Amino acid sequence: MKALVCVKRVIDYNVKIRVKMDKSGVETDNVKMSMNPFDEIAVEEAVKMKESGIINEIIILSIGADTSQETIRTGLAMGGDRGILIKTDGQDLDPLNIGKIIKVVSEKENPDLIILGKQAIDDDCNQTGQILATLLNCHQATFASKVEVNSDKSINVTREVDGGLETIKVSLPCVITTDLRLNEPRYASLPNIMKAKQKKIETLDVNDLSIKLDKRVQTIEVNDPPSRKPGVMVNDVDSLIEKLRNEAKVI
Repeated sequence: MKALVCVKRVIDYNVKIRVKMDKSGVETDNVKMSMNPFDEIAVEEAVKMKESGIINEIIILSIGADTSQETIRTGLAMGGDRGILIKTDGQDLDPLNIGKIIKVVSEKENPDLIILGKQAIDDDCNQTGQILATLLNCHQATFASKVEVNSDKSINVTREVDGGLETIKVSLPCVITTDLRLNEPRYASLPNIMKAKQKKIETLDVNDLSIKLDKRVQTIEVNDPPSRKPGVMVNDVDSLIEKLRNEAKVI
């Protein structure tokens, strides 16, 4: 079984985000970058499956500039076998275009399983996995908190829904998006980091994939969130209800 794991290079979650002066986006120059945390969980799940003998090969795919090779190397150090980088020369791609690119790579590599994080922490779109499954016309299991492979090669996926937990059975090929409680990603050991430097990363230009990348989403302005107002003390329950109803407007 072959697995394709999609990873994205984002600003590290420990970094305080700074908005650009012209409000066109956020500062990324001289800022620590890392793999999207949900994608780390996707890589870890694929590696665990490989260690169990379920998966034979793990391909780490990333879309972005040359610096995204560092993110791919991280995935290879965690246990991936080879990498693919789709160079976009700094183009800002929306989830539909990302899905189109992954679809082309999937048709070339023909993986049995595609795993990716449920969302990226920079745009929080939570769309790419669902769009990809639709484009590929294959099964999907989103928000996975537990994954079990059956003897008939089908997969039971426990997913988090509003009412609690739901377990569904999907057949291969399928797309799985990972949630926080699926696993805890490992730290890459020094020997594996050194080995990852020798693993192959294939680089392709997005312009050579014959994909029409129409920009459907435009960022008009980026602003810092409003500062939080200080709390107030209330004397009784009636005053609390009155403020919640008339000031906060939450009831």
